[in-house]
Amino acid sequence: MQATSAIDERALVRKIAWRIIPFVFILYVISYIDRANIGYAALQMNHELALTSEAFGFASGIFFIGYFLFEVPSNVMLNKYGARVWIARILVTWGVVSVASAFVHNATQLYVLRFLLGVAEAGFFPGIIVYLTYWFRAKELATTVALFTSAIPVSYIIGAPLSTWVMDTVHWLHWSGWRWMLVLEGVPALIGGVLCFAWLTDKPADAKWLKPEEREWLLNELANDRKSRPGAKHFGSLKAMTNPKVLYLSFIYFVYQCGSLGVGYWMPQIIKGFSKTLSHTQVGLIAMVPYFFATIVMVLWSRSSDRRNERRLHSAIPLGVAALALLGAGLTTNPYVSIAMISLSLAGLYAFKSPFWALPTLFLTRSSAAVSIAVINSVGNLGGFVGPFAIGYIKGSGQSATPGLLFLAALLVASFLMTLFIRITEERISSAPGAVANQSH
Repeated sequence: MQATSAIDERALVRKIAWRIIPFVFILYVISYIDRANIGYAALQMNHELALTSEAFGFASGIFFIGYFLFEVPSNVMLNKYGARVWIARILVTWGVVSVASAFVHNATQLYVLRFLLGVAEAGFFPGIIVYLTYWFRAKELATTVALFTSAIPVSYIIGAPLSTWVMDTVHWLHWSGWRWMLVLEGVPALIGGVLCFAWLTDKPADAKWLKPEEREWLLNELANDRKSRPGAKHFGSLKAMTNPKVLYLSFIYFVYQCGSLGVGYWMPQIIKGFSKTLSHTQVGLIAMVPYFFATIVMVLWSRSSDRRNERRLHSAIPLGVAALALLGAGLTTNPYVSIAMISLSLAGLYAFKSPFWALPTLFLTRSSAAVSIAVINSVGNLGGFVGPFAIGYIKGSGQSATPGLLFLAALLVASFLMTLFIRITEERISSAPGAVANQSH
């Protein structure tokens, strides 16, 4: 015990964070670039493949059908084979499908490969979230998750100018720029899969990069952290998938994803609509602005959530802000005001993520969380099909994305209200008086 009492807690947590977070952050950047670059490809691809607005919306969203169907099985496999092996497998397979997408010649082929990309990537995000709970205590979780999930807006900051620049400048072998963009942005996933196998450690007990006394301290702290949550319950896979609280959170995330991905996939075309003189590269540079702002807000908001040990309001308020901002974006015709409103809406949408993903730990043990987080993410990600498809359908009917933005704003109001009243759920799931109130959440 003397060895562990001499541990510098802050230094050790920082050491673990530097070992894990930058690497999984980079992997998630690669992931989001590969799933979202279809939004930029559409600036050339839709014309070349003769895609209608409805067809593009369907191609964008069918990714999430594959994701939904295979996410829970993927997380079961992650628990069986370990994070290092399974996440490496995920990376390699999605890299192969991403590169193959460059060879499509019609809408049907695009649909098939977008579906397979969802199948390949299924389980990556919830797998990483669960993996982080193996290494970090509850009081550090929102900030840790925020540092990981900030890869989403950062992927757009990097991907927007990179994708559009490749499309404008790379035309080797008489291939279209959008095809080269899909190839060049798919290769990093293949490399990441190899590096993942070499770098990740499945659990703290196996961490040879920690000193013996550091491993002992970490294992003791994580064990004590679990004991400090008497309200947390363990469920088998089937019970976790059908638990009312898990399904409640799944629906909140479903509505949230409708708004977040609906805006994300269509934003390049919304920006292109501001002026016919904008080049693809200029569209990409403008698209960086909302995501840069969202990244800053996301990290600051998650720190506020950790500092106050509060999750419900920190999840609900950003949804309300995002709904109002999307309403403003839909009603304005001024391009500068529109970008400002889209920036504010994305800031709210991304600030919501980290406090929200800390909510399941209020009533679930870590072993149940693997399946439950996969259920929430997979059911919720069906919103990634509904949002882009709804805007595509509405835009195809009236040649304007404005009604689609108003529709997404209305959905976010519903999600805001559900999150606001989640306190009732928290009280009901406590198995001991004050169980939730005394937790570091």
